[in-house]
Amino acid sequence: MKILFLCWRDTTHPQGGGSERYLERVGEYLVQHGHEVIYRTAAHDAAPRRQVRDGLRFSRAGGKFTVYPRAWAALLAGRLGMGPLRGIDVIVDTQNGIPFFARLFSDRPTVLLTHHCHREQWPVAGPLLSRVGWFLERRIAPGVYRSSPYVTVSEPSAGELVELGVDADSIRIIRNGIDPAPVDFARYPDTGTTHLVTLSRLVPHKQIEHAMDVVAALAPTHDVVLDVIGSGWWEQRLRDYAVSLGVADRVVLHGQVSEEHKHALLARSVLHLMPSRKEGWGLAVIEAAQHGVPTVGYRSSAGLNDSVIDGVTGTLVDDKAALIRATADLIDTPTRRIRLGTAAEKRATAFSWTLTGEQFAELLEFVAAPRG
Repeated sequence: MKILFLCWRDTTHPQGGGSERYLERVGEYLVQHGHEVIYRTAAHDAAPRRQVRDGLRFSRAGGKFTVYPRAWAALLAGRLGMGPLRGIDVIVDTQNGIPFFARLFSDRPTVLLTHHCHREQWPVAGPLLSRVGWFLERRIAPGVYRSSPYVTVSEPSAGELVELGVDADSIRIIRNGIDPAPVDFARYPDTGTTHLVTLSRLVPHKQIEHAMDVVAALAPTHDVVLDVIGSGWWEQRLRDYAVSLGVADRVVLHGQVSEEHKHALLARSVLHLMPSRKEGWGLAVIEAAQHGVPTVGYRSSAGLNDSVIDGVTGTLVDDKAALIRATADLIDTPTRRIRLGTAAEKRATAFSWTLTGEQFAELLEFVAAPRG
């Protein structure tokens, strides 16, 4: 099959994250099994307009908003038998708030991939764009894709789609896989300091400030440091917030790091804090779990109710005060923390990108098959 992926970003984009990683891992699996995959996304300074990486053909054009009309033009050209998008068998349209509405511009069967609904995240776009974006996501997209299959990554995200009017029978849950943790990496020595970790993009809805509040609350009685792994446009706000709390010396923003360094930081930690306002799944939960590190996060984030088994592989709480209490309790009760971490590590072995790719390939082959 010749498969088109539509996504507003890829992992080379400065604001790329877990949803883009998911799509690329699926694409790599499809390529390895004989399919051709074109990944159409926005252009940016960190990557060329045309690129082949891990077998995927990346086509980058347009910016934050113009990526959509540029993709529409390419879809229409392909429909007329012109350009690189001609001869497409099936399309995966990724809805990161707003989909590409590929069904309106192509006659090819289309699967809509969405990790979660974005109601809680739209306000950051401003009063006008947030209303327009939420209207498109809540009202227009479900109508345009009414007869198309959906893919999402967790039970809570599927439930949110049903609330928007999507037929439950058209939704397929295909969870995130996980890359194997590296075997050989330099581990940090034990200095006696208690390390907490947050693995996340640095954007407002991840609420990393709440993890800093935990450190500020514990600092008078605990020798605790927060390691923040990831990058994003919210970084300076976070640095300023750490200074305002008086914990700038206890919060280390590492930025983007190598895989080996990431796993070394995770392995050194005793707890992974994920105070995100919204998650589709929470890939970082499983990455931390690979090292026996349980997660403490918010029940209201939706996806963590699937990636964390509350009381078994981590702890879910309802507000910041409870986040502080739960973290302190687990630091002070190592036997319980280790029990959660052991269960989390065992559960992490159930996930793989091979399984994710197999499930996605099965769906795409069914969708693209001729109908009698």
